[in-house]
Amino acid sequence: MNFIEKLTNATQKNKSLLCVGLDPNPEWMPENMGIFEFNKAIIDATSDLVCAYKPNLAFYEALGNEGLDALKQTVKYIPDHIPVIGDAKRGDIGNTAKAYAKAIFSHFGFDATTVNPYLGFDSIEPFIQYRDKGVFILCRTSNAGALDFQALHLGEQGKPLFEIVALKASEWNTYGNIGLVVGATYPEELRLIRQSHPDMPLLIPGIGAQGGDLATVVRYGVDTQGQKAIINSSRQIIYASQGKDFAQAARRVASELRDQINSYLSTL
Repeated sequence: MNFIEKLTNATQKNKSLLCVGLDPNPEWMPENMGIFEFNKAIIDATSDLVCAYKPNLAFYEALGNEGLDALKQTVKYIPDHIPVIGDAKRGDIGNTAKAYAKAIFSHFGFDATTVNPYLGFDSIEPFIQYRDKGVFILCRTSNAGALDFQALHLGEQGKPLFEIVALKASEWNTYGNIGLVVGATYPEELRLIRQSHPDMPLLIPGIGAQGGDLATVVRYGVDTQGQKAIINSSRQIIYASQGKDFAQAARRVASELRDQINSYLSTL
C-alpha cells in the first residue's frame, strides 16, 4: 500500500482530516516523563481520531541519541493503518540527498516526509524515487518570514515563487507521490494552490497556535471528494494540559477539532 492509499484509508476509517504533530518538548511535558512514554500516551488517546501523525525531527534530534531512539520507537508504535509523516524539511543534492532519503524512509520507516525545494529537482529526486512514499514539498509555509522569498514575483508573467514551486512539483510528480505544504495562515494562497492542483495532497500546518482559520482551511484545502487535506495541529493538542491528564486533554481537543472539521465539510 502506498502513501496515498494509506492516507485515504485512514481518512475514511477514522472520518478524519486531522493530523497530530508529535513534537515533544520536555519543558512542556509532565515532569519525569520519557519522550516515548509521552508519545505513546498521545497515540493511544488519539489513534481513532486522526488521518496521520507528524513527528518533527528537530525535537528528537535536539535530545541526542535518547531522542532518536524515542523517534524510532514512536514510528514503530503508531498503528500500521495510520501514515506517519517525518517532518524533516531536508534539502540537499547528490549522495547527501540519497542518504537523507534512506534515513527517512528506510531507517526510520516514515510513510512520507517534507522537503525543501530551494536546491531544485536533483535535491528532490532521491526522495520521489521511493514511489510508495509521500514527498511534501514546501510551497507556502505558515511562518511570517515566508514573505521574504515565497511571495516574490518572478519572470515575465510575474508569478509569485510559491506558485512556481507548485508548478514545478506538478511537473516532477511522475509517480503521483508528491504533495505540497501550504500554511493555514495564508488562506487565499491555499485556495489558489488547491484550484491549480486539484488532485495533490496538501499538508496544512498553522491552525491552532499559529492562528489559521479552520473553516477557511477546510473550504479551500480539500479536494472535490472532501479529502487530501492533512490539517495539522501540534501544540494545541499535545499540550492541552501539562498535568497528569495530558492524554485525556489531548483526546478531548483532537476530538473537538476533528468534529469541527467534519462539520465544516458537511456544508460544502
